[in-house]
Amino acid sequence: MKIAIILTAVVLAGCASKPLPPDWQANAKGALDASVDDYLKGHTAAAASEFREARAETAATGRLDRVAQVELVRCAAQAASLVFEDCPGYAALAADATPAQRAYAAYLAGQWEGLDLALLPEQHRAVVGGGALDKIEDPLSRLVAAGALFKAGRMTPPGIELAADTASNQGWRRPLLAWLGVQEQRAKAAGDTVAAEQIRRRMALVSGQ
Repeated sequence: MKIAIILTAVVLAGCASKPLPPDWQANAKGALDASVDDYLKGHTAAAASEFREARAETAATGRLDRVAQVELVRCAAQAASLVFEDCPGYAALAADATPAQRAYAAYLAGQWEGLDLALLPEQHRAVVGGGALDKIEDPLSRLVAAGALFKAGRMTPPGIELAADTASNQGWRRPLLAWLGVQEQRAKAAGDTVAAEQIRRRMALVSGQ
């Protein structure tokens, strides 16, 4: 019994010696994760509210680079959904962003000329180097890479299909509609009216029409 008590005391002492992360980190991460999830599902109002919370929690640190990172996460979710709006929230902080953050922003914008690949996350580094999308296991990272490829003008028909399938499998309404729209345009351009009509039916189903 004495040994058990001593061991418990040691464990508790060890736990107590490790400081807990500050509240803002957990709050910001939770809100940002929820914002991205709601954005991809097409819940615009909820996503905006959660993003404001994540940004406010991070802004409390007074660190411009940390807030820039929050903005970049939103930019990435938009790129996955083929929404390219120059990320004004990040642009206002770009001067104080880290080199890695600036490289990632350029990657999302399709500005790959002269890009320092060493500054990018590994999976995106491989994409710029010609790697296949299907090698990226994380669904969101795959869609972000697909969006960057599309913006850079390097997307392939199999990649478009993979992006649509990825969004479909995750139930992410916003990117799915975007990628189905690309497929519809391609079918119309090819004169494939049957395929275009089928895609339109899928889009109507997804959008609740």
